Parts: sequence; structure tokens; C-alpha cells
Amino acid sequence: MAAAREAGVSRTAGHNWSRGYKTYRNGQVSGFVPALDRLAVREISGRFLSQDERLEIADLRHAGLSIRQVAARLGRAPSTISRELRRNATAHRGYRPFEAHRHATARRTRHHQRRIETTPELGQVVAELLAQRWSPQQISRQLRRRFPDMPGMWLCHETIYQAVYQPGSPLMRPSPLAAHRRSPLRTGRDHRRAHQRVDRRRPRFEQPMLTIAQRPFQPGDRSQAGHWEGDLIIGKDQGSAIGTLVERQTRMVRLLHLPRRDGEALHDALRARMADLPPVLLRSITWDQGTEMARHRTITRSLGAPIYFCDSHSPWQRGSNENTNGLLRDYFPKGTDLSIHSPEHLLAVENELNNRPRHVLNDQAPAELFTALLASENPSVLRR
Repeated sequence: MAAAREAGVSRTAGHNWSRGYKTYRNGQVSGFVPALDRLAVREISGRFLSQDERLEIADLRHAGLSIRQVAARLGRAPSTISRELRRNATAHRGYRPFEAHRHATARRTRHHQRRIETTPELGQVVAELLAQRWSPQQISRQLRRRFPDMPGMWLCHETIYQAVYQPGSPLMRPSPLAAHRRSPLRTGRDHRRAHQRVDRRRPRFEQPMLTIAQRPFQPGDRSQAGHWEGDLIIGKDQGSAIGTLVERQTRMVRLLHLPRRDGEALHDALRARMADLPPVLLRSITWDQGTEMARHRTITRSLGAPIYFCDSHSPWQRGSNENTNGLLRDYFPKGTDLSIHSPEHLLAVENELNNRPRHVLNDQAPAELFTALLASENPSVLRR
């Protein structure tokens, strides 16, 4: 709905607003106010004339009272009454209080350009960062760091969202697959959407296995580096997959190219991708209860790191990995064939994500922190 986008609300909210809303008295529904009459009953500041005052103005003027007499009755300045009649009365129809109140309420709506539209340099910076798939929250914090002494270059994230969602936004970028322009947000949406709970299918993995309860630290403990969380993102018709790994402390991401979606392919990919890590940076892996981990004991022997399994229907126990998988869907959309992505492409995506600053890391990039950890174990890393 164009009206919902213009107002900056979800389509659901726009639909409800267009229908009107209920009124209540003593906790009970007392009536339903149609949308066209909403402006007439909206509560406003006391410094503005109310609808009741406008009704009284109409009655008193009809009774023949002068502007000063009407002002004295209402406790208002004569100039207020004069201006009200001049703005809202017509020669043919006179002064109509309900119509006057709607017009006055509509005039109070402020139409102004946002700072992102009036400052070309600011708009360019925001557009460039959106093109690099930065979120509005990340951009808002980056603007304050990049221009610490220039408040005119600061924006809150909500302003960026509104600038993206407004009709005809210049921040929309051309789509290579369609004639229309698409959203620069990682969600790909060009409108607000009401929050929804998405149920995910979580296949069960059977015993024997090490459960997360046997892990020597709590899910919220990130004080020690080297503990990883992993899972798969699944392609079209469950026929392809990409393995994802996230280091819990630094949020470093590693992607696994899987020619097949089975335990043997996952074992080979893990062994090849994680073999370069020193033992202190590969202490354990926490995985979902998926059947792709059927060879978890073999993987433990190959990597020298235990595999722990989360409880069923408990994605919060792999919070970093769940969050990362959501970010990766911007690169690997749902319902697409993931087998078309080469190992080189996965590495490029991995590098882009690891060099993006994160709020949870005080706006440092995962690659910075992980490289520092790696260098502390192997100083030759600094010379590469």
C-alpha cells in the first residue's frame, strides 16, 4: 500500500488505519470511529482550538456576537478567533466547525525534507554503505565515528529506514533481474512488515552424542576464544547446502563448500577448512541436531575438537550462528540452488562479512579481532 509506505508503517497497520478504530469507555468497546472522521476526534495540544471550541464559535457567531465577545467567552485572544474565521470560513457556506477542525488538523502536518535529502555528501555516504550491505544501525553508528564534530552528518537508524521506504527513494538500487528497483536493505523489502514468528524445521539427531549440557561453559559465556557454532543453510527443495561456522567470541565466519548434503561431504569440508587453526582457536564446535553430523565422532578425531549438539527447538543456544545465517541469506536467498556458488565465491562473501564492523564488537570487524588472536599464537601472521 502506497499510503502505508508514505506514512512509514507496515501494510497491516495501514490497513487497520484505513478501516478506522474502536473507542472504549470503562474498558468496554463503545463505538467505532470511521477513518474519515479520525482527524475530527484526534486529541491535540491545548494551545490549539478544540472541536468543542469551534462548535461554540459557530453558535456564538450565529447568535450575532462580535469577534471580541466570542474571544472573551472562550478565554482566547481576539486575534485567534479572527484568524480562525479568516482561514476556515467561506463567503457562500460560512463557518462550518467540523470541516474547519479537519482542515486545521491537516494543516498541522509538517512536510519537510530529511537531512539525508538536503545534504548531498551525507546521502552519498549512506548510499555507499547501503550498497556494501551495511544495516541502518551500523551506518548510524559509523556516521558518528566518521564525523565526531559534525552533528549535521549524524542520522538515527529510523531516519535511514524512512528514507529507504519512502516512495521513489533514490536509495533504491537497480535490480539486474527485473525492470524495477530493489531495496538496499539486507531483507530486500521495500516496505515495512509486521513482525512474524517463523517456525523452522529442525531435524532430530539421535544418540550417542555430546549434548550442550556437557559443554564446560554456559551458552552466554564467551570469555574463551576457539569455540565455534555451526549449521547448514539449505537451498531449493532441500537439494543443496552451505556449511556455516561462527567463532563465538570474535564472530569470525567461515563457509563450507558442500558438493553434497551428507555426512561425508561435511566431514571433508570441515577437515579442509579448519585444519589451519591452532588448537587454542579450535576448542569445540556446537552444532544443530541435523543428520549431516552423522560422522561427528570421525570429525572429532580429525579436528581434535569435540562436537556438542544443541537441544531440540533451542536455536538460542547457537545465537551467533543463527544471526549469521540470517545475514548470509542476503547473499544466498531462500529457495535458490546453492550448489552454483563456487568455493571462491564463498570466500569472497566470507571476507566481506568478516570485514564489516559489528555493534556487539564495539564496531570492530571480526577479522581484526580474529587476526589479533591468530597473531598472538603465530607472530608470522603479522608479516603476511
